[in-house]
Amino acid sequence: MQMLFVTATGTNVGKTYASLQLIKALKSKGLRVGCCKPIETGVVGTPLDAAALLDACRQGNSAFASLTPKDITAYTFALPAAPYCADTDHSIDPAQIMQKIKSLQSMSDFLIIEGAGGLMVPITRDYFMIDLLQDIGCSALLITPSHLGCINETLLSIEALQRRSIPFEWCVNLREDGEMFRQTTQPFYDTYFQNWWSLQDGLEQFVSRVLKKIQ
Repeated sequence: MQMLFVTATGTNVGKTYASLQLIKALKSKGLRVGCCKPIETGVVGTPLDAAALLDACRQGNSAFASLTPKDITAYTFALPAAPYCADTDHSIDPAQIMQKIKSLQSMSDFLIIEGAGGLMVPITRDYFMIDLLQDIGCSALLITPSHLGCINETLLSIEALQRRSIPFEWCVNLREDGEMFRQTTQPFYDTYFQNWWSLQDGLEQFVSRVLKKIQ
């Protein structure tokens, strides 16, 4: 059984989109793919990100067919904010999150875990999203944006992962400012990084690398 933690430089960068594409690609290779959205905020009724992930997993993994979106989350909160701020009762227990991940992992050949916000988003006062990632002990896929200013966000996130010695790959989601990206950002990436790739063009090759590691 294997896992991948999908994170990003911040919110609304493309974690759910990337997770859905990964689920689709891994399912096409014959794997029983599972999913987990440990914490989702901004929830009124159904957690929408969790629902989208679960819908993608149901076909191809019968163990997930009877689950509800809240079954693949450990905590949901109404306030659209960092978990620590949304959790006004301070109810979050990281051990419960780990137990949820362990349970869903046992139902899958490969588990996609989608984080909330970026790496330094607080879950509790002293426990951040990157701490959860480190405790899980799996590799990460960092999704970075393509808007002006994204170099700074990308380098800070990469530095945080490297400082913790967390194995990761990263890719750019070219959904915005695509033309400007080629002028304002790509020249630096081409010079500084030999193997950077975009979510739109490099996902299949990434999945192939993942499969080689688990076979």
